[in-house]
Amino acid sequence: MARDWSDLRARSLSAVAMIVIGFGAIFLGGFAIKALAIAVSGLMVWELARLCGATDLRARALGGVAALASTAMVFVMIPPSLLAMFLPAMFGMALTAKGSRGIFGFYSVLVMLTGFGLVSLRIGVGIEAVVWLVGVVILCDIGGYFAGRMLGGPKFWPAISPKKTWSGTAAGWICAAIWGFAFGGIGLAIVSIVIAFAGQLGDILESYLKRRAGIKDSSNLIPGHGGVLDRFDALVAAIVALMVLSMIFPLPLPVAAG
Repeated sequence: MARDWSDLRARSLSAVAMIVIGFGAIFLGGFAIKALAIAVSGLMVWELARLCGATDLRARALGGVAALASTAMVFVMIPPSLLAMFLPAMFGMALTAKGSRGIFGFYSVLVMLTGFGLVSLRIGVGIEAVVWLVGVVILCDIGGYFAGRMLGGPKFWPAISPKKTWSGTAAGWICAAIWGFAFGGIGLAIVSIVIAFAGQLGDILESYLKRRAGIKDSSNLIPGHGGVLDRFDALVAAIVALMVLSMIFPLPLPVAAG
């Protein structure tokens, strides 16, 4: 069977642009990483609202609320500011479709935690930890994409995400493990597999939301990738999983030497 590579060029060019912008913000830190977190959080909540039946005007309003809330969270960075993560969920209860309010509330909180978690990791642990985490998500996706297209085989969860295969899933774990081992040995390799799997589940969750809404992509903002939520759904789950794990276990996260 011929493999479909028709989207590879657009996907690759968009990926390069996102890598330049994303890693530029990670390298610069400070205002740059905070601005990136605010923009991505707002756009993801806007797309999420559309998936949950909000009209375009209401979806934009919720995206704006998310951006304002994210601004408070990442610039103030003290525990009371974290209450802002619930603002989009609260407004969403009134502005999204009745049957989707619980879903919107839950996922919007995850999105807000993602922006805060990314900034906290960069400021509190350092650039190496962020590069490791983002690399896990990217390499898991790349490994899964090429292995799934080339090897095929049984589907991972065909009812929700018909394109994902077990071969791609396993390849993603292997790529994540190699990346983690390079950064911090066997301990971080194991953590990387767990984070990679969390990212894959995040991707499947967003696929469920799209299938539920009857649409292919969360938006068309990123050529070859669809929307911001399509591209960062795995990162949402990965960051939240890392935050939860770090509260339970002492993780061997990479830090700068000296």
